[in-house]
Amino acid sequence: MLKSKIGYSINADSYMAGIETAQAATKDMSNAKLGLLYTSAQNDIKKVVAGVQSATDIPVIGCTSSTGIIVPDGYITSDNGFAGMMTFDDSNMTIGVAYHEAGHNAREIGRKVAIKAVEDAKTTRAPAYFYMVASPKEEEDYLMGIQDVIGRVPMFGGSAADDTIEGNWKIICNDKIFSDGVAVAFFYTDNEIVTSFTGAYRETRNMGLITEVEDDRTLVTIDNVSALKKYANWANKTPASIKGNKLLKASVLKPLGVKDPLGNLTVVRHPMFGDDMGTKTISDDVIRLGNKVVEGTAIVQLEATVDELIDSTGQTLKDVRRQLYNEPAAYVLVHCGGRRLEIGERIEEVHRQLVREARGVPFIMIFTFGEYGYSEHSANICGGLMLSFTGFGKN
Repeated sequence: MLKSKIGYSINADSYMAGIETAQAATKDMSNAKLGLLYTSAQNDIKKVVAGVQSATDIPVIGCTSSTGIIVPDGYITSDNGFAGMMTFDDSNMTIGVAYHEAGHNAREIGRKVAIKAVEDAKTTRAPAYFYMVASPKEEEDYLMGIQDVIGRVPMFGGSAADDTIEGNWKIICNDKIFSDGVAVAFFYTDNEIVTSFTGAYRETRNMGLITEVEDDRTLVTIDNVSALKKYANWANKTPASIKGNKLLKASVLKPLGVKDPLGNLTVVRHPMFGDDMGTKTISDDVIRLGNKVVEGTAIVQLEATVDELIDSTGQTLKDVRRQLYNEPAAYVLVHCGGRRLEIGERIEEVHRQLVREARGVPFIMIFTFGEYGYSEHSANICGGLMLSFTGFGKN
């Protein structure tokens, strides 16, 4: 039977924060198999990890979370940083963890990581489920490489994040800490694991055909019109008002989305930067996105209010609970950092939603710069401005 526990600390001493977090998360856990560890980019992360490892010898994997984390006790943050960890205790569960820093071929790195994780689990089988954390850059390619090895095993996770979108994020895998690359945890278990992956946005009637893309993540034209101009018209803004990094915040409540072939999932594409750098195309007004898009596919403008962003957290957790046939033992909740920044000081309302829907089950929410998951029969996919909420059954 699966048990889980949460530990956290805002101790100004990063080493002590790691100790306090690990001690609380492993208390009375005789068969702890894994710790999902999250901390602030402001912490001395090496000291946090050293503190954790001084208190427990279980494998740990995780990343920095933007601005804070949410656990049953509340929204955890401080000027000195924070640390939080969820542990999993089950004598019948086996975990394999592995990492690889970035290199020249992200797909090949994904293959290597998958092989190492299988070996770490001392098996030759594909896992039942897997968790992935990566830097916000080549997530899709890492995922393809992993699936080259283990097939289309369901997954959840998200990208490392910082507070200022300056690249100060870190990935953690045991005692290794790095900024650019990928890490995975493979779950070998008969226990139920389910994920609800959604943006929870409403679709508008503003849609068009992607007619030009550069370098996978630069949307150049929609319907052969400048992408930035087309989006500005949809969002009732002027292109000048959303140039540069102004687009990042302006698009949180009005992002873009693409549908999976079956229509079960609309995957959000976050417009990050309105660029007027010269290109070889008909337009200099391009949109730099957080994830890949493909020419010849449709893209739709989405929308939501801040109230809807807040309410979607409780609704999505409720959906996870409904999917589980057995009693839940833990919830891992991956929430977009951009959504969190838009929610702002109302973050306590999110906490209240989660406490109400969790009904006493331990949970940890992190804030990421990319989210990973699937919906029903869709493929595993990476998005932005999304929620990837995962529930673990006791049996």
